[in-house]
Amino acid sequence: MTQAVPSPREIATELEKSVIGQRVALQEMSIALSKKLAGLAVGNILMIGSSGTGKTTLMRAVESYLEARPHLSLRSTVVRMHANILGEAAQKGRPGEVVLQRLLERAREQLGIDASAESLLKQASNGIVFVDEVDKIRSYIGDRPNTSGIRAQEALLTVIENEAVPLTLPPWAGGKTVTVDSSGLLFVCGGAFEGLYDSVFDRVTIGRDRGALKPVTVVEDGQVHERLEFVLREWLRNEDLFDYGMSPQFLSRFDAVVLLADLTIDELVRIFLEIPNSGYDQARAYFESRGLHLALSPDAIRRIALEASKEKRLGARALKEVFRRVVRDYEFDPKANGPEGSVLLDVAEVDAALAT
Repeated sequence: MTQAVPSPREIATELEKSVIGQRVALQEMSIALSKKLAGLAVGNILMIGSSGTGKTTLMRAVESYLEARPHLSLRSTVVRMHANILGEAAQKGRPGEVVLQRLLERAREQLGIDASAESLLKQASNGIVFVDEVDKIRSYIGDRPNTSGIRAQEALLTVIENEAVPLTLPPWAGGKTVTVDSSGLLFVCGGAFEGLYDSVFDRVTIGRDRGALKPVTVVEDGQVHERLEFVLREWLRNEDLFDYGMSPQFLSRFDAVVLLADLTIDELVRIFLEIPNSGYDQARAYFESRGLHLALSPDAIRRIALEASKEKRLGARALKEVFRRVVRDYEFDPKANGPEGSVLLDVAEVDAALAT
């Protein structure tokens, strides 16, 4: 009997083991994946978020989720590619073929080298395509047209909306030319969209919508202050993305535009402690290989997360950079810093390391 398709909530529960925070992105991805696994129509997703907020992590979690469940992975193939690759392929007139070739190769890895061309094509034509750094294909930069970006957007748009994509099969799949129905593909595009935050903030403070963002009164340390609290999600309009350089035709192909929030200190602490193979996990494994136990106090971990939170454009990646600064000297000469069989770090040690 065919196993039931998991619900969005069931999928999200599993993805949350690898993705901290980003509730809206998890919900949209879980809903889309559940629909897709059920063979239903599903809209494409555009994710906007600073580097390190979890776009690629979320897609890796989707891949891992499917790979761990063979009865589901055979219903969907996942590939990742850079947006500029489509622009380069468009110059040669074959952007759709590049996408389908990648899917076909991945399908072969899943189904085996003896799989028939028919089964490979069926698997590939129902895949998930993650296009990374889609903001790099904006149609203009400043006042200057970005020809390669325009070409790449048009190429991706062609692949998304073209339900009859010609494809020359590789020799191992027969080598003939076929027409592939791409309507079953799910496209998930992501990008940091550097500068978008500033441009929207300027619009609502000093630009054409000046005065729209009102100051709020807050009390800090017994003092009353007025400050502007700006959240991009609350103010972003389609026109802002058009101004950024994404064409209306391109954006219209995405049912969901998801803004990933900057990670909070509490979320960074959870990433530091809970995500498998984190910098902390790697460091502990290193010290254990030398007969030492590494431990950080809760206050030390929070101090590291606080420092990382100051790097808004790096997100979770800042954790690794900050932790490297803290643990570098201890890793360089483990025995000198852990003569009693352990390396214990508190806030004082973290502050001392960060001060150098």
